[in-house]
Amino acid sequence: MNKLAAKITDSEVEVMRVLWEAGKELPIAEIRKTLEQRSNWESSTIKTLLRRLCKKGVVSAAKKEVFYYRPLVSEAEYNEYNTQSLIDRLYSGSAKNLVASLLDSKKLNDADVEELRNLFKVGGERDE
Repeated sequence: MNKLAAKITDSEVEVMRVLWEAGKELPIAEIRKTLEQRSNWESSTIKTLLRRLCKKGVVSAAKKEVFYYRPLVSEAEYNEYNTQSLIDRLYSGSAKNLVASLLDSKKLNDADVEELRNLFKVGGERDE
């Protein structure tokens, strides 16, 4: 699991989402335009967040005619790290207890449960 994912703050995740959604490196102007539409952040805030992400090693910046940014941590790596962190923190490392909690709290509808059943079947076949 990518430990760099642990360093990303909630505000920084918003910047990362823009980069993940693009699927390619982006110039700062595009990042700024997207984030200004989604939030009320000033340009200086966006630049600060990008600078921090670069310093943490989760985003790279390449100077061309302007700076272009690309993520060094994938969304999947970020999600995997945070999911495992949640399971470790709240359920003592037991994914089974997480699923049981979701079932007990009625957070999953019948379609969700059926989809999970099918995923478990596929997972079981892979292990055989």
